[in-house]
Amino acid sequence: MKHLVDILQVLIDMLMVGMISIYALAAVGMSMQFMMVINVIMTLYVVGGNALISRFIGQGRKRRASALLYTLGIFAVILSVFVTAGGYFGSESIYEIMGAESKVIEQGSLYFKILSLGIVVIFIDNLLYNALSAAGDTKNSLYIKLFSAGINAFLNYVFIFGHYGFEAMGIEGAAYATVIAYTFNVVAYLLLLKIPHAKLSLVPIIRIKDLKRVWHVGWSAALDRGISSISFLVFISIITAYGTVELAGYQVGLRIEGIAFMPGFGFAIAAMALVGQNLGAKDKVKAYNMGIISGRVAYIFMGFIGFILILFPEFLVSFFTQDIATIKVASSYLILVGLAQVPLAIVFVYSSALRGAGATKVTLKVNVLSLWFLRVIPSYIAYKFGYGIIAIFIIMNIETLIKGFIFWFIYQKREWLNTKV
Repeated sequence: MKHLVDILQVLIDMLMVGMISIYALAAVGMSMQFMMVINVIMTLYVVGGNALISRFIGQGRKRRASALLYTLGIFAVILSVFVTAGGYFGSESIYEIMGAESKVIEQGSLYFKILSLGIVVIFIDNLLYNALSAAGDTKNSLYIKLFSAGINAFLNYVFIFGHYGFEAMGIEGAAYATVIAYTFNVVAYLLLLKIPHAKLSLVPIIRIKDLKRVWHVGWSAALDRGISSISFLVFISIITAYGTVELAGYQVGLRIEGIAFMPGFGFAIAAMALVGQNLGAKDKVKAYNMGIISGRVAYIFMGFIGFILILFPEFLVSFFTQDIATIKVASSYLILVGLAQVPLAIVFVYSSALRGAGATKVTLKVNVLSLWFLRVIPSYIAYKFGYGIIAIFIIMNIETLIKGFIFWFIYQKREWLNTKV
């Protein structure tokens, strides 16, 4: 459910920013892709941290899990300093490299500079949420996220359009609202950790040995996500080459599809935590079954939402833009991806279950080979041969289908259950 709130928050951002201009809409959409690259760095400590914390909790070692959380928090703050500097001073160059139009670059750099200043709270937010999920506490963080989404929506209204004495800040207002909402999350999570019976706390002990174990799992997961992010950026640059309308249509469609992502992400996090906890308790059969159950529920939910995307694409897109050409592109995207929601659910849940077991090298190989040889390279060839944007969307769906089958096959073999962390 937390991921539904995250996605709704992004949708609200894009809905309000879309009222400014199509260029602002495209700029915010592209910034979400840049955040995928930043997520690579967070993966260094989040995935390995999840795997280790869930095993410690499964073994009944709360104090050691809490000490690891404290260590990872310091590590995250140090990393965020470098990312903030790179994002703030290089924001304009990032959009230029992606081949965006001048107006998109102008709007995007304004937005991303402000967002970069909040990287430290974004890093800590992701660490604390994932750690609590790994420990089995998802309910309290959901309440925090719901309240945060409300704050973000209200501040968007105030800052973007200028209300209650504030002057209209446009796209910059959306960035300020996002940073403030993340700051609220961090403060709330820290207060939650101080509750006497919380599943985790902050024990001020530096666990270098455990940090190395996190790195052992995290580096391949980060490399996986890094190459995947670069692949997606190259994929986005191919779409950008078609024009701003195609780019905006893709971004709108992708954010609406995010509603279907929600159960996949949610059950992926659940599978990661439950697999890790049961492996920590040395119950391989239950660990395997937790992934199976999570996967079944995820593809039922995502399949149903995919059906909605197929039936009502133009209606859904019309909330974000009234530009006819953009609506046409986004609607075509939604119809096609609606057909691929079940294999996408399998990819989400089974790949996360493998990461929860520490089998990150397996997911690295599958994702890299799949994205480059089944999506990026075929899409580039299709663009060069003059095929339209629909061909790119079809290629994307075929890649998802094949990758879903590969992860299903690997999961069924059960070799990943013997991974050592």
